[in-house]
Amino acid sequence: MDKFVINGGKQLSGKVKISGAKNAALAIMPACLLNSGENILGNIPEVNDIYTMTKLLNHLGIKSQFENHKLKLNSSNIISQDAPYEHVKKMRASVYVLGPLLARYGYAKVSLPGGCAWGPRPINLHLEAMKKLGAEVELNDGYIIARADKLRGTKINFDVSSVGATGNTIMAASLAKGSSLIQNAAIEPEIVNLCEYLNKMGARIEGIGTSILNIEGVEELSCADINIINDRIEAGTILIAGALTKSKIEIELNNSEHLDAVIMKLEDSGVKILKNNNIISVDASNVEIKSVDISTGIYPGFPTDVQAQWTAYMTMSGGTATVTDNIYMDRFKHVPELNRLGADIEIIGNSAVIKGVNKLKGAKIMSTDLRASASLVLAGLAAEGITEVFRIYHLDRGYERIEEKLKSLGADIERVSTTEY
Repeated sequence: MDKFVINGGKQLSGKVKISGAKNAALAIMPACLLNSGENILGNIPEVNDIYTMTKLLNHLGIKSQFENHKLKLNSSNIISQDAPYEHVKKMRASVYVLGPLLARYGYAKVSLPGGCAWGPRPINLHLEAMKKLGAEVELNDGYIIARADKLRGTKINFDVSSVGATGNTIMAASLAKGSSLIQNAAIEPEIVNLCEYLNKMGARIEGIGTSILNIEGVEELSCADINIINDRIEAGTILIAGALTKSKIEIELNNSEHLDAVIMKLEDSGVKILKNNNIISVDASNVEIKSVDISTGIYPGFPTDVQAQWTAYMTMSGGTATVTDNIYMDRFKHVPELNRLGADIEIIGNSAVIKGVNKLKGAKIMSTDLRASASLVLAGLAAEGITEVFRIYHLDRGYERIEEKLKSLGADIERVSTTEY
């Protein structure tokens, strides 16, 4: 097991290139189950969640080759429609195989998913959508078992906009007989990326980027290649690292509009943001951080996956800020660890009330989930002295060698093997 040892309190400088979006990749990879042959996915991040999904697809019969951020997936010989617990337990996105398997083979047996250790994240929307498309769905011994001779187009109105349920439903409807209308569909960039890929395969999806999708089912889909979009969550994390350490840094990001909600809040906090083509710079070198409230929301609102990082940022602000998470009500396991560094944060319902302090001081702190881990690293960069961040395997699920990117900006951070925690 590894930990990060951070000697904080140093300003950063330089430029980093943002990796591909793992959340987009995890939706697109299972889409290859819908065709037969070789698919090439570019700009794939080298993170543990990608390896986990690859192993699941390998179990189903997909042959894979991953090199230089290019992932080749050959779906010519699918041998199983059973996604077992030992693969699915590690990651909630594994449920994305449900729709493609059901649509192409008429049967899917998928373990109920695992993943982050916080919050209720039900999959009922996925299951209800499959039923609407004509599948028989049952839960048996911890497995989803779905059957359908042929899925049929239908009208689906999600009670809650769900990225996962939208992605699964789009993939299933692409091979259904007839037309489907999806209302209150998620409009996140990762879903747009998936729809664009499916259309390259030969799917007929209209309304991409809106909350109303019209899908005309086709008999079969062909192989296709695509590049994954850049990771807006990693981009937000790095920008906040620059702001929190009162630095001047740049990031290379091909889709800066995906980050507008975070950028606007950073500007509200007093930092200067400049965009020049695919380069975003943040200049906080002579800034007293202003307290700025945020409330997370579905895209294009402030992303819940940047909530923890913003909480860390506000610990050094000049007043009191309230951070409210409207997506996941109990996503605040990073707060006790931030308080160990000297932060002053109180949890009230689904909000964190943060009173800014003059300084943070290094300590031993423990990661609990992916984005919480990122917030602890950011706080460690700003804290005086040595911070040790344990259980960083959470970070490795979704950030591609983040310590190397931070070191390239001048951070004093090392990955060290440890037997503690």
